[in-house]
Amino acid sequence: MTRLFGITVMPEWVQCEGIERVLDNLQMAGANAVATSPYVMAPSESVDAGREPPIDAGAGSVRLLDRDLWGRRELRCVTAPSFVPDPARYAGLRYQPAEASELTRREGPVVASFIAAAQARGLEVHLQVQAAIPPGYRVQFGGPLPEDQPLLPDGRHHEGRVDKNGSLAAPELRAYLEALLVDLVRNYPTVDAIRLDWPEYPPYTLESWLFDFSPHAVAAARAKGLDVEALRVTARRYLDDPASILAEGLEPLAPLGRLKADLVVDLLTAAKAALPTGMKLVAHAFPPPWNRLSGLDYARVGQIADDIAVKLYTMHWPMMLRGYLERMGRLDAAGAARIQALFDTGDAPLDDLRYPEPEERHPVSADAQARKIAEARRQTPNVHAAAHAYGPLDDVLERARTAWQAADRRLWLNRYGYLGDAKLQALAQLD
Repeated sequence: MTRLFGITVMPEWVQCEGIERVLDNLQMAGANAVATSPYVMAPSESVDAGREPPIDAGAGSVRLLDRDLWGRRELRCVTAPSFVPDPARYAGLRYQPAEASELTRREGPVVASFIAAAQARGLEVHLQVQAAIPPGYRVQFGGPLPEDQPLLPDGRHHEGRVDKNGSLAAPELRAYLEALLVDLVRNYPTVDAIRLDWPEYPPYTLESWLFDFSPHAVAAARAKGLDVEALRVTARRYLDDPASILAEGLEPLAPLGRLKADLVVDLLTAAKAALPTGMKLVAHAFPPPWNRLSGLDYARVGQIADDIAVKLYTMHWPMMLRGYLERMGRLDAAGAARIQALFDTGDAPLDDLRYPEPEERHPVSADAQARKIAEARRQTPNVHAAAHAYGPLDDVLERARTAWQAADRRLWLNRYGYLGDAKLQALAQLD
């Protein structure tokens, strides 16, 4: 496959640094592709302001930006769509786009200008949105109504989730996504691809493995001829006795994973149909074996999406593993060894299973990262690695190089805000 080195640049960096400086930096690093999103941002201390960088359900509060944003390494902010949504596209739908505001009118045109300038320099341009978090422009803002959220096998909502994804079987969420994609294509017709983040059930917590028993998902399962009660019995057993997973492994959850895989395929099929011929669809995905819990079947999705980004976001993994162990009541060395073996992340000591500080190396072995890419590529050829720029310089470069080599020189790096000038200069040595 041809060389791909993409970097995600959220619009706030273009607003702060300017189009030409951002593009100069990308090309200095050797990037030939860029992704952005259809919103604009402003600093704010209002009660509904979110944090930049994302706080990841509290664990990510240690994160600080490498590049100053409005003079700060962390800040509170609000957003608005970068375009004026067409209300006719969403007529009669439960979910509606965020309204264009003064921020849209003042800053919104920068996104279209950035896309045009990037393509004029020969960069491939992707537009990234959320698959199941309306209004979909940015991961921290929005979310589904209670009736469209995934449910646990006992019928409860899962409190304290990292993500805000809705049930992938919810018809209103799917209808909104289709309308959003059509609206985005109307406003940004020249982009090369749409990237869908979290078109799956993100398995950040143990409870999230046990989705989805919402009425939407149950109806879909029965329509597919699945034994919903058998699925519920298995999921309830793990909900009540999560420590048994350490002995039994993930295989008993395979039937529930197949239901989620069907829902992922249905969602992505609808998304692909909403795009014009020639515009690519890229699906973000948790790596093996987490994808078995999230419902992202690489072989099946590879027949729909033009490309799949295998997310090697290694700062999340130790946090996730620790959370699983805490839920199991097994926060001990033996439990740590077993859970790392189960998810193939290396052999870090228990104390390292937490969200790393900005200057700490991520406690995940290079071999484990490479194996995850290799396993995804065994299932479908159209994958690329998606690494993260959070962390110290040497560790970021090592992880980027591991992903670059494992994915045959096809890498996407998230996010520009963690790429100080030293990292950008060093990334030019990937080739």
